[in-house]
Amino acid sequence: MTRKEFLKLTGMTAGAYALTRCLGACSSTPQAYPTPPSNVNITINTWVSPYTDLLNNGGYVYVQGIIVATVKPGEYLAVSEYCTHQGTAVVYQPAYNDFFCSAHSATFAYTGAVVSGPATVALQQYSVTPKFTINGWQILVTG
Repeated sequence: MTRKEFLKLTGMTAGAYALTRCLGACSSTPQAYPTPPSNVNITINTWVSPYTDLLNNGGYVYVQGIIVATVKPGEYLAVSEYCTHQGTAVVYQPAYNDFFCSAHSATFAYTGAVVSGPATVALQQYSVTPKFTINGWQILVTG
């Protein structure tokens, strides 16, 4: 086998491997991801670390598999933390009032509905009840 034949064969093998890995990762078949929490009953005190990010518009925190985000003081959103495509943690984008997965650019509305794929399953949405106390905002997340 000549050097040229060897390099050609090696390049084709590496290319085929990379292609199968990429296509497998972005298949239309939903992949396994962490199950959204159920029977949720969480109380968050925004004046206690690490939840102080919720004092800022656009701030968000992860709590027990849920992402809680501040739309504006006294208005909060809560959906399951993990993208339904491959389980990457989503982030809140306050400029668009939506959730974004950086792994494959899936976007979810503030309700958790899929806006753009590759995800095809919505994020679980949770009920949020804010209450202003003498210390600051206390947020009850249920669902």
